[in-house]
Order: sequence, then C-alpha cells, then structure tokens
Amino acid sequence: MNLIQTNLETMFNPEIVAVIGASDNSGKLGFHVMKSLINGGFSGKISPINPGSPEIWGLKAYPSINDYADRIDLAIVVVPAKLVPGVFTECVEKGVKGIVLITAGFKEIDDPAGADLHEKIAGIVNHAGIPVIGPNTFGMINFNTNLNASFTPEFSLLKKGKIALVSQSGGISHLLGFLAMRADARFSKIIGLGNRLNVDFAEIIDYLMDDSETGVIMLYMEGINHPMRFIEAVKKHRNRKPVIIYKTGSSEKSDQAAKSHTGSMAGKHEIYQGAFSQAGILFLDSAESLLDTAKAFASSEIPEGPGVAVLSGQAGPGMAACDVCEACGLKIVSFERRTQQSINEYLPPLALRTNPVDMGPAWYNASAQSGIVRSVMNDSNVDAILLLIMFASANVNLLRELSDFLTAFKQSKPIISCILAPPGVWDDEIRHLEEAGALVNYPTPEQAVRALANLVKYRSIQFCPKTNTKG
Repeated sequence: MNLIQTNLETMFNPEIVAVIGASDNSGKLGFHVMKSLINGGFSGKISPINPGSPEIWGLKAYPSINDYADRIDLAIVVVPAKLVPGVFTECVEKGVKGIVLITAGFKEIDDPAGADLHEKIAGIVNHAGIPVIGPNTFGMINFNTNLNASFTPEFSLLKKGKIALVSQSGGISHLLGFLAMRADARFSKIIGLGNRLNVDFAEIIDYLMDDSETGVIMLYMEGINHPMRFIEAVKKHRNRKPVIIYKTGSSEKSDQAAKSHTGSMAGKHEIYQGAFSQAGILFLDSAESLLDTAKAFASSEIPEGPGVAVLSGQAGPGMAACDVCEACGLKIVSFERRTQQSINEYLPPLALRTNPVDMGPAWYNASAQSGIVRSVMNDSNVDAILLLIMFASANVNLLRELSDFLTAFKQSKPIISCILAPPGVWDDEIRHLEEAGALVNYPTPEQAVRALANLVKYRSIQFCPKTNTKG
C-alpha cells in the first residue's frame, strides 16, 4: 500500500482541519466551508487560514498553516488557482496528511496553462504522498465523524447510513443528496472526486472496501483516464460490497461536455457497460435508479432468485407492478399448495387469490391481510415479496398489525414495498419499519419493482453465493 492510500484514513478521519482561504464573507466559498464544518458538528479543531483576518467565525485565524503551532491532518483549500502551488508546498512542509482542493482552473479549462498547473501541483503532493480530493470539487463528507468538508452545509442534514456516493459531478452529488433526504436514504460518505489529481475511482474503491461504515458503493462517472485500473480495483474486491454505477456520456454532446467538465473524455458507452458488468459492477441508467438501488442494497438481502410474490392492498398497483416485473425479468411464481390454501381461507372466491394477490377484499380485516403476508413469507417458491399498500380509511390500522412480525422476520427474504399515505398518516410507522430493517419502501410500485430487479440482476452478474449486505 502506497503512502497516498495510507493517508486516506487520516484524511477522512482528521482531528485537526485547516481551511486555507477561510472567510467571514458569505460571498466567498471559504465562508461556506467554515459554515459546513462548524454547523455540521465536527468535534475536532478547526483552524482558519487567511493572512487578512485575525479572527474568522469566532476562531483565531492564522496567516499561513506554518504559523499554526499544532499539526494539521486535513487542509481544505479555497484560494485562486495561481496560489495553489505555494499552498501545496506549505502543506508538504507542515506534514499535512490530506487535502481537499475545491479550487477550479486546472486541466478542465481550455487554456493549456491549466493543464501545466495541474501537473505542477500533482508533482508537489505526489512526491510527499499526500492524497488530494479535487481539484474542481464541492468537497467531501464523512457522516460518521460529522466531517462536512464541503461548501454545502445542507449535506449535514442527511442521516448516517451505509451508502457511499463517489461522484465526478458536484451537481449530481447535490441532486442525489437532496433526493435522499426525501427518500430517507442514508449515507456513510459523499466524495466529490472532481478532476482527480491523484485520488481516482480506483483509490476510493480500495479505501471504501475496507471502510466498516460503508455497505454499498454507488458511483457517478463522466469520464475516466485509467479504466482498467478502476476495473481491476473492483475485481480485486469482488463479492465484498456491491458497486453500482451511473455513467453518462452516451451522446456526442455529453461526451464533449465530459471533456470540458472533468478533463477526460467519456469514452464508448457500450464498451464501458460490458466491461463494468464483467467486473461485477451493476450498470444503471439514471440518478433515480442509482439511489433507489443503493437504498435496497443498504437495507436488504440479495434474493436467492427471481421468484416474486406480489401482495397488493388494491388490484391496480399490483397490476402495474406485474407489468414491470415481466419487463425486468422477475417471475410471478405459483404458490405452494399450502400457501394457496391459507390465502384462500382469508379471501373470498371472487378475489385475485393466486399470485398476484389482491388483498383489497380484506380491507376491514387487518389480521387477514397480515395472515396472507405471513403465509407467503414461508413459501419456498418465493424469493422476494413486493408489498403494495395504498392508504384508505378502512385499512388505517394495517401497519400496526403488520409491524411486529415484519420486524421479527427482518427480511429473511427481501420485502420491497410501496406503502403510501397522505403526509402524517403512516410516516412514523414506515420510518420505524425501515429503520428496523423490516422492509425497503418506495413512492411508486414501479420504483419498488426496479429496485428489486436490480438486486436480482446483481446476483446474476456476480455468479456468487448469497451475500448479506445488511448494515
């Protein structure tokens, strides 16, 4: 393991952080970095560095890091690009273990001077073994230490969990972060690689595979300079943790945009898709699918096979789910005889009692609906359950009836759900069930099915025995 890789551990878990370019002016990024660190609850020491201010955010400021008496574990750099070589030289002299370089203006710009500057600063830190996140990044967050080393304080509103997001795009990181707040998806880390001075996807894969707080790694990629190095890094850790990816650049225009944004071309989309699948990486086609699938991996078992039971409180959502199941390669299986007999006892003959099951006729009987779910759980033909329940006043007590045994079952088979009600009706019950690991909930039947289908697809590209990814 090289020194850059070794220093990543200190970089993500620092005790002393310096903000070089810190500011009290809300029009400066250095202001928002300070706000992120302080309001995010970072418990270590924060040292503002700015030669023009004796005090910033109520903390003593220093002209340079060499004027700070103690060591510095992590430096967050928010100064103009032309000043970065001097700052990096000071970081080397100070023995800094890691740098987040938010500043832009390097190889991603049209001016060749940007590429020259990129190579110059890389030479300074590479010789010293200092890992750099960036340049041209929003920063990074380690939720397990309340380290928000970014210019977006709002990231600290996300809850701690098992999903790590690694992204080349700050915009996509913000999109996924804000969607996650609505979906109650929970993160271990968010890492904005930016233009990848010396920390690329391969280095981050190696680090996150050994990170005990991370259960699933989701990637957003635009372009990559060393695809085989990345693929080999994933292969080296195959079966340890799921790696899922959303890669843009399939169109000519987005390929050109990737060059401008990240300093590297997106490359031939179909070639990447095939290579990633062979390496055991699940290739996805949208930001929504990336987040939905990561949420499923973080909280669910991987199904033993494609056999699905569709249990719906109303017929319509069940029909919608069946259409997507068929399109995604999931199988609506026949129940075992004893399961079918049990369901028949709970529902009248005119109801849809074979798979899919319409539990609507038992609206007023929460114990009957819970009995159906219990019966299907034990069916050996069923690898996973899709549980679809829309609120109606007649079934208001249903989640209370289901809660105890779903919690005890704890997804011995995946239970992927779309349970939906007006705001404030079932919010607490759904949150309790998700936090207990009893199910994974989505806002539409289609999203629920696609997330489950991606779990099954992952198994098919792994050729591996059953893996428990629960956190």
